[in-house]
Amino acid sequence: MLLRFTKMHGLGNDFMVIDLVTQHAHIQPKHVRQWGDRHTGVGFDQLLIVEPPSRPDVDFRYRIFNADGSEVEQCGNGARCFARFVTDKRLTAKKRIRVETRGGIIELNLRSDGQIGVDMGAPRLEPAEIPFLAPEAAVAYEVEVGGQLVELAAVSMGNPHGVLRVADVDAAPVHTLGAQLEVHPRFPQKANIGFLQVLDAHRARLRVWERGCGETRACGTGACAAAVAGIRQGWLASPVQIELPGGTLSIEWAGPGQPVIMTGPAVRVFEGQVRL
Repeated sequence: MLLRFTKMHGLGNDFMVIDLVTQHAHIQPKHVRQWGDRHTGVGFDQLLIVEPPSRPDVDFRYRIFNADGSEVEQCGNGARCFARFVTDKRLTAKKRIRVETRGGIIELNLRSDGQIGVDMGAPRLEPAEIPFLAPEAAVAYEVEVGGQLVELAAVSMGNPHGVLRVADVDAAPVHTLGAQLEVHPRFPQKANIGFLQVLDAHRARLRVWERGCGETRACGTGACAAAVAGIRQGWLASPVQIELPGGTLSIEWAGPGQPVIMTGPAVRVFEGQVRL
């Protein structure tokens, strides 16, 4: 059978999006790996699947798969593309959309200026909820990796993140240290690792090593986690402009217990079909 799909990106973080509301298929990890290959497939950081809701208080269910076939809880850039996709495909006429994910309920707001705001919910900071192995919650933790101690913040935005402050993101060991920390035993479900360079109280640069993907052009949940970590440690103040290799996201957070609001673009690249 043939499946229609749309290729999209949010600040260069790219996605293959499939509508399983009007189409019907059983997608397996082997299909995700085939399509995700940038040489022999469609090529993407993540596959996004739009499904009917499983509960009455939401509009859609949203599933996310890394290019290696693993399913993950949340993706901020993907959430913005999701909102653009369901609107463009006329699956909804709403400007505010409630979406069910493995990481919880998120709310999407399509603004008149073309930007998309996402209420990502409150960050989870307790170690057991991230999950991160630590005897008690702290603003930052010392972690031994490769024979050295590094200090990082641990935050969940529906998926686990470690955030390290660096002097210069261009010189940061993203591909070595990021890969080591992704699979560190203190992150039992692995983690996305952010390298944060603070420019001033409302502006920072960020590179992210994503769990199951490697470094990507942008990571929405990573930008949220980095802003939360920076605000908690007094380096940053809301709102924060997070500059990623693919572009800039605006992040707002009023403090513990409050939701993180992420605003940025979503772009449709092309339409296609794949054979299942």
